[in-house]
Amino acid sequence: MKNEMIMAINSICVERELEPQVVFEAIEAALVSAHRRRYNTTANVTARVDPKTGAMTIYVEQEVVANVEDDQSQISLLDARAIDTTADIGGVVLVESTPTDFGRIAAQTAKQVILQRIREAERDAILQRYQGRVGEIVHCTIRSVDYGSGTVTCTIDGKAEATLLKEDQIATERYRANNKLRCYLVEVDKGSRGPVIRLSRTHRGLLRRLLEQEVPEIYNGAVEIKSIAREPGQRSKVAVAAMQPGVDPVGSCVGMRGVRIQAIVNELNNEKIDVVEWNPDPGQFIANALSPAKVTDVILDDTIENRTAIVVVPDRQLSLAIGKEGQNARLSARLTGWRIDIKSETEAESEGLEEFAMELNKKRTRLAMARARAESEDILAVAEQLLGDGEEDFAEYDEVAEYEEEAAEEFDEYAAIEDYIEGAEGEPAAAPASPDIVAAPDAEAVVAPVMPEVTWPGEAAVPAVQAEFVDEYEGIEEYDEYAAYEDYDFYDEYAAYDDVEGLDDDSVLDDKPISSQKGKSAKKGAKDKPKARPGRGKRGQSDWFGYGDD
Repeated sequence: MKNEMIMAINSICVERELEPQVVFEAIEAALVSAHRRRYNTTANVTARVDPKTGAMTIYVEQEVVANVEDDQSQISLLDARAIDTTADIGGVVLVESTPTDFGRIAAQTAKQVILQRIREAERDAILQRYQGRVGEIVHCTIRSVDYGSGTVTCTIDGKAEATLLKEDQIATERYRANNKLRCYLVEVDKGSRGPVIRLSRTHRGLLRRLLEQEVPEIYNGAVEIKSIAREPGQRSKVAVAAMQPGVDPVGSCVGMRGVRIQAIVNELNNEKIDVVEWNPDPGQFIANALSPAKVTDVILDDTIENRTAIVVVPDRQLSLAIGKEGQNARLSARLTGWRIDIKSETEAESEGLEEFAMELNKKRTRLAMARARAESEDILAVAEQLLGDGEEDFAEYDEVAEYEEEAAEEFDEYAAIEDYIEGAEGEPAAAPASPDIVAAPDAEAVVAPVMPEVTWPGEAAVPAVQAEFVDEYEGIEEYDEYAAYEDYDFYDEYAAYDDVEGLDDDSVLDDKPISSQKGKSAKKGAKDKPKARPGRGKRGQSDWFGYGDD
C-alpha cells in the first residue's frame, strides 16, 4: 500500500508538473490537520512522510512537568526521559502519536488540505513560469467566450488559464471555442484565485515577435526593428535598419515574392503591413514613413517644444499621403515621433514657404532646361549654361529668369516653345519647358505657353490654321495634303477611304462616288446629310480635322 502511495504521488507530480517535495509537504500538512480534528487538540503537531517508503509518522509536542495536569500537552519527567534521556523539567519532547484510523471526518479534512496545497503549488508554479515569459508569443486554445462582456477565456499550453479582454482583441476577428490563437503575453499578476494572465492580439509587440519568427535576419541581428506603429486589424508600419553591410532590410522582411510578410498578414487577419527603411536623417525617415506617397520636400522644426515637420507632396499625392481618414499620416507620426503637417505644393507656395518655393524652383528650372537642351543641338550651349554641372545652385531666382530670357531668343525655331506669353510690360517672360514652374516671391512671373483650343473655322481660316499648326502633326507638309491621310472616319457622313489622293479641299468629297458607305449614312441623299461635327481621325488628329458640307 505504501508503494502504491509513492506511485500516486509520482503520478501527481508528473501530471501537474510539481516537485515531489511539494506533494510530500502537502500530505504532511493534511496529516497534521486530520490529527487535530481527530483529537480536538491545539497542541503543536508535526507529521513526517518518508519519501522512499511512504511511511507516515505524527509527533505531538509535549512539555515536561513534574505533575501532569493535561495529558495531551504535558508529559512527566520519567516518561520524557524514556524518549529522550536529556529531557528535563520545563523542556519539550516530541511524542509519537500516529493513529491507526483517523475516521471519516478527519480523512475528509486531510483530502481537502492536500487538494488545496496542490492547487496553491500549481498556482505558484504557473506564476513563476509565465512571469518569465512576459513579452513573448504564447499558443492558446479558446475555452469559452462571454458574448456579454466580450471576454475570451483561453488555456495556454493546455494548463494555464488566461484572458483576452475586449480591448485586446482585433475588431475584425471572430472568436469561437476550440479555435487556436497566437497571442502576446502582456502581464502576469498574482490574484486571490490564482495567477491572472492577460493576453493581447492588438499589442505592437505581437507584430515584433511575429517578424522575429518569420525573418531570420531579424532574429540573428542582421536587421533591427527601430519602431512600430499599429492600428490593429487595419494597417501597420514597421521601420527597419540594416546592422550589417550588404543587407537589404526591407527586402529581408518582405521575402521572395512577399512570402514572409504574407505569413504575418494572414496571422493578423489580413492586416496591411508597410515596411519602410529607417534613416538617421529625420527628414528622409519621415519621407520614407509616408510611403507609398512621394514626398517633394520636408521642412523640419526640431525645437524641443515643437518638433514638427512640414511635408510637401505633389498635388496629386496629397490624398495618398494623408490616407483614408488620416491613417497614413497618423501612423507615420507615431512611427517617427514627429508631428507631421502635410501640404500640397500649391498650398505650400500660397502660404509663402519661401524655402520650399526656392528649392522647388531650382529643381524645376533644371528640369525645364534639360528638356530644352534635348530638343536641339543649337540650344545646347544655352541649356548647359543654365544647368551648369548639375550641382550649381542659383542664389537668386532672378538670375534664372535672366538666363531663360536669353534662351528664349534661341527657341524661336521650335514649335514647342514659340508662343511665349508677353509680360506685363510687353517684354517676353521666362520660358520654362514645364508648365508647373513655381515663381519665387521676388521673381518675375513665369508663364508656360498654352496651346489654344481650335475648332474648325471654315475655309476662310484655313491659311491661318495651316501656318500655325502644320508643324504639330508628323508627316504633313502642306495643309492641302491633310485629306490624303488614309482611313479617316467621318461623323455619320463618309466611310473610310483608302489612299485618296488629290483632294484639294472638303468640297471635292461631294463629287466622289461613295462606294463603301456604312450603316444608315449610305442610304441618305446629299441634301439630307447633316452637318458633320468636328471629329478625330484614326491617328489622333485634333478637333479641327473634322470635315463639313460648307
